[in-house]
Amino acid sequence: QVQLVESGGGLVQPGGSLRLSCAASGSIFSITFMGWYRQTPGKQRELVAGSTSGGTTPYADSVKGRFTISRDNAKNTVYLQMNSLKPEDTAPYYCNIVARTFGSSNYVNYWGKGTLVTVSS
Repeated sequence: QVQLVESGGGLVQPGGSLRLSCAASGSIFSITFMGWYRQTPGKQRELVAGSTSGGTTPYADSVKGRFTISRDNAKNTVYLQMNSLKPEDTAPYYCNIVARTFGSSNYVNYWGKGTLVTVSS
């Protein structure tokens, strides 16, 4: 089994910054993708930022230049540095990894429970 523990959400004023963290634990053999999604009311869950094992880092257009994703492979942890936050960034943020566990030949999607980011004055 794989567990994801997210932290770092909270209330911040417009223009402020937050850093989200997501640590994966369990019988992980390898991780091919780590990323962050968010979901606002009435919209589908969208990819905010991702990091592939090949070094690709896709970002949503709305966050380019403001958010930065990074990962620590030794700790199976992914971070999302969010700067210049706007009210429209308000949402629960979900950590996602695509990983293979020991004894398995398949890569599986795993999700965190979400951490709430609120941008408001």
